[in-house]
Amino acid sequence: MTTLSEVTNLLNERGYTKNLNLESTHLVCEGTETKLFPGEFIVDKHYRFEGPSDPSDEAIVFAISSSKHHLKGILINGYGISSEAISDEMIQALDERHQEFTT
Repeated sequence: MTTLSEVTNLLNERGYTKNLNLESTHLVCEGTETKLFPGEFIVDKHYRFEGPSDPSDEAIVFAISSSKHHLKGILINGYGISSEAISDEMIQALDERHQEFTT
């Protein structure tokens, strides 16, 4: 898979249907306003995209699941220079957990 839309389509097919937004200390599930704090979710997989010539095109896609909130969703964030300022606890929480996930 080479494009952001290909990855998001694949993840949607695998049940990652919620859109997640990044706050400095937690994630917010779009439409429900459910807040997911570190320890309440895991990163099942991530995909990194690099812009061919423009660093502002860099992005990272996270496939995130939460058994506590019974949801699977997608977080898209800028990478490098375009990334959001977040807490150290959120940085650790967004570190992929090496779980079984086939692409």
